[in-house]
Amino acid sequence: MIIKAQKGRGSKIHLLLDDEYQITTDVNFWAENYIKDGTDITDDEWNNLVERIYYRKAFNKCADFLSRRDHSVKELKEKLLRTADEASVDKVIARFTELGYLDDEKFAKNYAEHLFKNKNYSVNHVKQELYKKGISRDIVAEIMDDTEIDSVENIVTIINKRYYNKLNAENGKEKVIAALMRKGFAYSDIKSAFNRIENEEYV
Repeated sequence: MIIKAQKGRGSKIHLLLDDEYQITTDVNFWAENYIKDGTDITDDEWNNLVERIYYRKAFNKCADFLSRRDHSVKELKEKLLRTADEASVDKVIARFTELGYLDDEKFAKNYAEHLFKNKNYSVNHVKQELYKKGISRDIVAEIMDDTEIDSVENIVTIINKRYYNKLNAENGKEKVIAALMRKGFAYSDIKSAFNRIENEEYV
C-alpha cells in the first residue's frame, strides 16, 4: 500500500492509501510521525498509525474538555465516544487518570459543594446528580458523611429567593411545600423552615 499525505484546510493533513482517502490528522501529529510520500507500508504499519491518530484525537479532545471544567470519568467518556473509538477513549482516560487530571472523588466533592452552596439542593437531589455523573455509591456516601448540611436553612433560602411571593396565592403554601418535596426535601425540614420564616428569623 502506497501512502501519501495531502494538505487540507488549516492544520489538517489528509492521508491516502493507493490514492484513496483514508483518514485525517493534523500537522503536529504528522510532523512527529512523518512518512515520505510514496512509501510502501504494510497493513500492520498502517493499522498502528491509524491507532495512534485516533489516540491523539481523543487525547486532544479530552484535554479540551478538561480545560473548560472538571468532569467525572463517566461523563467525559460519554463525550469522547461521540467522536472517538472506545479503545482510544479508554487509553486516554487511563492516562489522564494516571496524571491526576481525572479523579471522581475530587470531582464529586467539588460538585456536591457547588450544588449545596450555590443551588441549595437537598441531600437527596445532590445524591441523584452525583449518581447521574457516574459517581459510585461508596464515594457519594463518604461525601455525605463528611458534609455538614443545614437542610432547613437551605429550604428557607429557596423559599425567600423563589417562592415567598407565591405564599399568598390560593393554596400557595401547599404548592410550595409540594415543589420543595419534589426537590427531595423532607417534609419535617420543610415544616421547620416555615416555622423559622413565620417567626421572622430569616426574613
